[in-house]
Amino acid sequence: MSDAHAGIVWNPTKTTREALETALAEQFDGRVSWFETTEDDPGQAATQQALDEGVDVVFAAGGDGTVRAVAEGLAVRESEVELGIIPLGTGNLLARNLGLPLNDPAAAFARAFEGNARPIDLGWVETSLPEGTHRHAFTVMAGFGMDAHMITETDESLKDKAGWLAYVESLGRAVAASEVIDLRLAFDGGATEEQKAHTLIVGNCGSLQAGVTLLPDADPGDGELDVLILHADGLAGWVETLRTMMWDNGLRRLLRTGDEDQRAQSTDSTTHRRITALTIELDEPRVFEVDGDDLGLTTRIDISVQPGAVRIR
Repeated sequence: MSDAHAGIVWNPTKTTREALETALAEQFDGRVSWFETTEDDPGQAATQQALDEGVDVVFAAGGDGTVRAVAEGLAVRESEVELGIIPLGTGNLLARNLGLPLNDPAAAFARAFEGNARPIDLGWVETSLPEGTHRHAFTVMAGFGMDAHMITETDESLKDKAGWLAYVESLGRAVAASEVIDLRLAFDGGATEEQKAHTLIVGNCGSLQAGVTLLPDADPGDGELDVLILHADGLAGWVETLRTMMWDNGLRRLLRTGDEDQRAQSTDSTTHRRITALTIELDEPRVFEVDGDDLGLTTRIDISVQPGAVRIR
């Protein structure tokens, strides 16, 4: 790709342009254009500017928020421009799920230039907030409950110092804040179902940090999204939830033979579904998050999938 035009959308809170230039120079000597993110623009507008300037490949250098914003910018335009990921954040969840080098710009650039592009899906979330309706893409996971509360309850200064371990510190407070509520769900345009739950996660990818897998069936390129609903209420419910996640849908899957059913198992406390669309109505407002970004309190969420929305190098 020595004759290609590369666009770098970079987050100045995660790295410096000089550091990226040094890492890039080891792998690429073609034309490069730079687009810095800001507090007001986490990457969508920068990506549009890169596309307007005719780049052949755009790199997202930053954390999950930067990657999500750049992917969203490409998907909105249905662009054929490929996306390279230079993961420099705390979670780096999409990069982890795709097996990309973490916090090593030179290695990440090398992987992008040497590898072949693969299409991945994007999830889309439309939320009704007090200020109006908002639409956002997600590359990894979106949801409310324990997952969202872990994001909002995590101490930012501890996150900077301890990385993903900061989320562990917030887990107890997240569980306490995740009360079971009534909700109504419509899967793939079907009839509305009434349920009770404290956590609902929709994922394009299945794994978090430290090898934790929430959605064992998730495949970012299969044209579907995976849903996990947690209904646990009380100690017995939480014990069953942990057993299901760690044994039935964890270690036990690794020990199964090829003849056994490999799909994630549902129980009284956990429900697994695969969808292309989902409407969620909540009796009480809950914080909803996409790829770690807090969207605010809402009572209605519409979710859909855009198959093959972005090509990842």
